[in-house]
Amino acid sequence: MFDLDTIRRDTPGCLDKVFLDSAGSSLPPEPVLTTMIEHLRREADVGGYVAAARQSGALAAVPHSLARVIGAQATDIALTDSATRAWNDFFASVSLGPGDRILISGVEYASNAIAALGRARSTGAHVEIIPSDQYGRIDLDALENMLDDRVRLVSVVHVPTNGGLINPVREVVELARAHGSLVLLDACQSFGQLPIDVTELGIDALSATGRKWLRGPRGTGFLYVRPGLVDALEPAAMDLHGAEWTSENSFVPAPDATRFELWETSVAARLGLGVAADYLLSIGTDTVWAQIESRAVALRQGLASIPGVDVHDRGTQLSGIVSFTVEGISEHLVRDQLAAQNITVTVSGRGSTLLDMDARGLDAVVRASPHYFVDETDLDAFLSAVRRLQTSR
Repeated sequence: MFDLDTIRRDTPGCLDKVFLDSAGSSLPPEPVLTTMIEHLRREADVGGYVAAARQSGALAAVPHSLARVIGAQATDIALTDSATRAWNDFFASVSLGPGDRILISGVEYASNAIAALGRARSTGAHVEIIPSDQYGRIDLDALENMLDDRVRLVSVVHVPTNGGLINPVREVVELARAHGSLVLLDACQSFGQLPIDVTELGIDALSATGRKWLRGPRGTGFLYVRPGLVDALEPAAMDLHGAEWTSENSFVPAPDATRFELWETSVAARLGLGVAADYLLSIGTDTVWAQIESRAVALRQGLASIPGVDVHDRGTQLSGIVSFTVEGISEHLVRDQLAAQNITVTVSGRGSTLLDMDARGLDAVVRASPHYFVDETDLDAFLSAVRRLQTSR
């Protein structure tokens, strides 16, 4: 059963504030914090190498825990320092040449788009935008018409950073597969929030972060690569961890996804990432999603009932990200005035999702993202504070 009282005790940071920014960087549970602090003390006592050796079993278990969350195998997982690093590392390993095509969606994240445009410029490939349908999702009919054998990669943002949209991943994969196009899923905002099964989705790769809905530490992330695909990929940067130097003029990449890993890392953060994955698994991904969804529904309904407040989420099924604006008050001022009342939200600006924001004529939105540790009193306090913003104008 879902035990909210225990979860809140495990999350002391939520007890003295209303925290609604898990889409930014969530509050880690105490076991994550304890694990990291204990390892840092271990490093201070015996040095980093000895400390890591003493935790070799726990370190080896991290990719197994992450793999369980997404229905993969540990050998399919490469540990990185961020979702952006994971996305870029996979994208850079895909061979591109003149005339090749890269398809991105209308809710593409800025870092992905910048990497795609930069690589297209250097290789002669082309970046093209998949239109959105009336609900803001990838338009599947338009995608089908765009696909041909020159499309090397389709980038799908599962859940965008600026709202509650959920894109139809499986349907995209089925269309892309007919043309041999790779599908790279940006799961930065969905991992730890939505149940994900990479086998059911059929994706070729997935990038994710630890700091958001998983409730892990900053500076952590991972890349999933579909079994059988890794042999065709050579990372742009490898070291003695991801490959073996076999002779004066040769080296051999690791036989699995670890070829995308680098030797140096924060061992404390990596251990914390594993504990965060285990914490999620102990609750259950379906339970986590049900709790997040119910809180987001309550926020949307409450905000929609307040005069002068517009909710901007699009989609047929909505995630735990709730985006809104308040008439006559700038988004940054809304954030700051709520912060003054111990309520944490953030602002998602045009620069993060340029295509979607421009298409909708939005410069910024306020983003509230309630996790399962948020209780009904928190939600009521947030909605009451937003109402007071309007009445005090």
